Formats: sequence, C-alpha cells, structure tokens
Amino acid sequence: MTEINSLFEQAVVASKSLAARPDNDTLLQLYALYKQGSSGDVSGDKPGFFDFVATAKYEAWEKIKGLSSDDAMQQYIELVKKLGGQIDS
Repeated sequence: MTEINSLFEQAVVASKSLAARPDNDTLLQLYALYKQGSSGDVSGDKPGFFDFVATAKYEAWEKIKGLSSDDAMQQYIELVKKLGGQIDS
C-alpha cells in the first residue's frame, strides 16, 4: 500500500470522529473527494429529482470528474486535517 493510500484510510477513520459536524457543503465536498479517490469518476445514472440528498451527492462528485484519484485523496486528507482530524503523517 502506498503512503497516500495509508493516509487516505487514516483520514476516512478520522473524518468519522471529528469534534464538530461539518456543514452540509463541506460534507458534500468530503463525499465527492472520497468517492473520486476511492472509485474514480462518477458513474451510473443521476438519481431522481425528488431524492434530494442523493442528487446533491451525485452532483458534487460529478463536479470533480477528471480529478486523479491521488489528487482527490490528497485533497480529502488536507480537508480532514483542516477540520481537526488526527492523521499520523
């Protein structure tokens, strides 16, 4: 496992135990970066109009389409650190 993958996994764990819950925009950013880092570009059909949460998540992920997995992981790590997550670097 590469160093970035290890730090990414630590950041995922740290994101679940942040002292304060991030606002919705930040949560969407975390979601999108996580999905891009772990799964690559957005795939599948866009959720239906009335599924507001799923649609917001899909659109957030779609906005960063083309970002490399490594760059998405790095941005995720930095965001979790900014939010106070403890990551052993």
